[in-house]
Amino acid sequence: MNRPKTAAKGSAEIVREYGPFPGADNVGGVTFDGSAVWFAAGDAIRSFDPTTGREGRKLAVPGDAGTAFDGRHIFQLAGDRIVEIDPQTGAIVSTLPAPASQGALAGLTWAEGKLWVAVHGEGKIHQIDPQTGRVLRTVESARFVTGVTFVKGDLWHGTWEGDASDLRRVDATTGELLETVEMPAGSAVSGLESNGRDIFYCGGGRSGKVRALRRVRQT
Repeated sequence: MNRPKTAAKGSAEIVREYGPFPGADNVGGVTFDGSAVWFAAGDAIRSFDPTTGREGRKLAVPGDAGTAFDGRHIFQLAGDRIVEIDPQTGAIVSTLPAPASQGALAGLTWAEGKLWVAVHGEGKIHQIDPQTGRVLRTVESARFVTGVTFVKGDLWHGTWEGDASDLRRVDATTGELLETVEMPAGSAVSGLESNGRDIFYCGGGRSGKVRALRRVRQT
């Protein structure tokens, strides 16, 4: 008889907090371009150096949810569309329709040459074609989904329900829960990104902060 797999469990160790930054009262999506962390701050997309904490460039492009970087351009969820932005000039390169849904759109990330978009209230993550916006695949979660990211080929997403948040590693094909990392009390996850190695960057919603954390595995 095949028994269901038990998901690994762990906790999040916050190693550093950034912000709040002046004029940025709410942090949405978060991404990392290899040197700077970018975050959506409502009326603009802002950046900071994760080593010094010093605020960097600011792009005058509205952003109220997920943010992603494909190695060249920044993608930003803005209402019912996804805009592709040249981070050097702030110019909008292209615009895509966001996946039609009754739930609020949340996280956004780039992996495998595709965009992945989280639909918060529906607990879904859509893989979409970055040229047309067409949904190619959908992964479902048992929780409300916020930020999404990939780490060494693994799909991770944040959750936020009431005062509780965690990070979840799931199978990118089936949605099976593989690992849960519990966030400290009061540390909501509104956006999620990784440095590709050992650190997650988490948007802190209305706290106006971005938190860098490391996962501590328990089982």
